[in-house]
Amino acid sequence: MSLRKKITYARKVLPAASWRALSRSSRGPLHLMIALADHFEPAIDPESGRTRVPRAEQERRLDWWTREYPEVVDPWRDADGRPFVHTYFYPAEQYDEGLVEMLADHCHAGWGEVETHLHHGWDYPDTPENTRRLLTEFRDRLAFRHRCLSLESGSTQPRYCFVHGDFALANSSGGHACGVDSEMQILAETGCYADFTLPTGPFHPAQIAKINSVYECDLPLDQAAPHRKGRDLVAGRPAQTFPLMVQGPLLLGRKRSLGSLRLILETGAFTRPNPPTLHRLSLWKQARIHVQGRPDWLFIKLHCHSMNPSQKDAVIGGPFRKFLEELVGGATERKETLHFVTAREMTNILMAACDGREGDPGQYRDYRFKRLVDVPVIPDQRTPAPAGVKG
Repeated sequence: MSLRKKITYARKVLPAASWRALSRSSRGPLHLMIALADHFEPAIDPESGRTRVPRAEQERRLDWWTREYPEVVDPWRDADGRPFVHTYFYPAEQYDEGLVEMLADHCHAGWGEVETHLHHGWDYPDTPENTRRLLTEFRDRLAFRHRCLSLESGSTQPRYCFVHGDFALANSSGGHACGVDSEMQILAETGCYADFTLPTGPFHPAQIAKINSVYECDLPLDQAAPHRKGRDLVAGRPAQTFPLMVQGPLLLGRKRSLGSLRLILETGAFTRPNPPTLHRLSLWKQARIHVQGRPDWLFIKLHCHSMNPSQKDAVIGGPFRKFLEELVGGATERKETLHFVTAREMTNILMAACDGREGDPGQYRDYRFKRLVDVPVIPDQRTPAPAGVKG
């Protein structure tokens, strides 16, 4: 990134990120809703973002993950008795029936849920028509072929959560990796009820100034990057505009390196040089992402690339296991009630808070959007979902 673009990013992000880092941490007993948005790409080549490894290697990776992951996380449960789960955002443009079926079986066994990821507009800008086609076809394959995604009471149309590849949601990266100004409108009309893309990586041009928030878009959805401005979710005011924007933490933090402290940007990413730790947990809590009026319910959206072999330690190796043990083992002393949730469950709890619900947030995991696999078989509609802009 050029110096000019870095300066632009710093002006957008650093004032709010610094203020949040310097503000007082949340006190008193807290409910922590922790979701891990896994940009799940079995074809990823750590040496090149544009190439894909052979299918046999993709299958080997997925087979190993679905066998190993349950053994690693099973001993450590949240307050509801649930394991630490991933939400697997699978790339629509890389759909493979056999691989998705392996992942669906893993999720139906209780280790996560599958949602929608999309990379497009790399070589040339995509079109609204092609974007709608990709999203609709993938949505229907996940729902009707693999029994993934969710349904809303009274409807037979599949609903989904979304993560945009390269963070370029709604053409927010200057035309790169998207090209469709009206993408947010298309997401709404094809059944997307929540977006989990942000924050971006450090100094990424798609990063917006609004950070550490859960909110509704406040600009027309057919405009580029309508999520630049938004209305924060408020307890007692039902959400109306979908998809909701569910952000992860973005704030300044300190990291000890070679005996000295240095400033870093905390973005909630699990990476090899920056695996999850209790120190990072304190920063995620300090971001204080919550529904206004419910400060004791904190929403911690994290992200990773679990299929990238170079990130193995951060997502399933020793550092991750140590973190999970300390996270669960010390929760009572830290006055935390842990809830390991999927993106769908996090959104349901957010909406329950907006509707004024109280008590244990864990009881609202299925508040509005229910797993399709848990409902009676529905006919294969194969038609776009009705416009989802208004609830």
